Amino acid sequence: MRLTLGASLALLAIAGAAHAQSSVTLYGIVDDGFNWTSNSGGHNLYNMSSGVMQASRWGLRGKEDLGGGLGALFVIENGFDLNNGSLAQKNRGSTQGLMFGRQAYVGLSSGYGSMLFGRQYDSVVDYVGPFEAGTQWGGYLAAHPGDLDNINNAYRVNNAIKFASPNYGGFTFGGVYSFGGIAGDVSRNQVWSLGAGYANGPLTLGFGYLNARNPNVGFFGDNGASTAPTASANFISSPVYSGYASARTYQVIATGAAYSFGAATLGATYSNVQFRNLGDTAASGPNPRGYSGNATFNNVEVNFKYQATPALLLGAAFDYTKGGDVDSASGANPGAKYYQGAIGADYFLSKRTDVYLIGVYQKASGTDSTGNSAVAAINNLTPSTSERQSTVRVGIRHKF
Repeated sequence: MRLTLGASLALLAIAGAAHAQSSVTLYGIVDDGFNWTSNSGGHNLYNMSSGVMQASRWGLRGKEDLGGGLGALFVIENGFDLNNGSLAQKNRGSTQGLMFGRQAYVGLSSGYGSMLFGRQYDSVVDYVGPFEAGTQWGGYLAAHPGDLDNINNAYRVNNAIKFASPNYGGFTFGGVYSFGGIAGDVSRNQVWSLGAGYANGPLTLGFGYLNARNPNVGFFGDNGASTAPTASANFISSPVYSGYASARTYQVIATGAAYSFGAATLGATYSNVQFRNLGDTAASGPNPRGYSGNATFNNVEVNFKYQATPALLLGAAFDYTKGGDVDSASGANPGAKYYQGAIGADYFLSKRTDVYLIGVYQKASGTDSTGNSAVAAINNLTPSTSERQSTVRVGIRHKF
């Protein structure tokens, strides 16, 4: 069959229009640098590490216009270590890495909001995370001790359904529900969260709630493995809260606020973290200290950033964490306190490339979750052997 020139041009135009209605974007971040830590397991440490300001990653983001205001979208995002090429997100207690361990979801969007399905962030991360200094200029080093409230996104949610609303005059809201995947028990290993945000001129506000059942297994254990973790192992590494692996429920209530005036922004976060119903060794995790009841932490952060020039951002933050009393087989554990200060400078060589400096100091006191004298434990570093720890990071980041 022969086509006229006019018909051929018409077919090409239709094909081009259909192609324009969908797109796939490759994106990523590479972040590397040099660190000095004053006490890493008892010794000064000089080392290279990847993904401190932002985790090194690459991903694919796609969308398709389905007509009538309805669209399909997906994200698959891989995390990796720039220094050795290994996968960054690993199953707890295993060397097995996750190919798309950062995010992996597909869904639909419309004028009524979006509905997404897959491995995703919880509502505390979505709505309160942007207010933390670590998310803005301090990297994971400036996160709260052990990232105990997950505001810095140490843990993700598998098997999740997420709803995110459109923007109603500056107000947004959403929620996440994750199936536990245990036959005959709907609540076991389940995770759910809710959040809301508001932005109006210089003022922004955020609220998030997170509830995880059997958290050592279903949340901290990261059941992305082909065989789900079991309660016989402790999948929490930070001494700040590793002693509470037997909690039946992990609950976080968090809020954040920021106010900008000129080139400066003053921000704050507050979180209440509870490890509830300790002693569930059958379904949650080990309990060598014989804890019972609830363990509670309260965390307050105040931060400040200043855009000194279009290319130079400066930041400072102070964080205070207080653990409450908790009953144990040998008597009450009075809890621990953590004081942390952070400073940072970020200089942009271009829109995509910047160099940065981060310094963090932490001091601990009291008795930590393991029942021992509390030691400083800057997030994602080997804990100190004393009450104090300092670290300095010089890095470079490139976005593509």
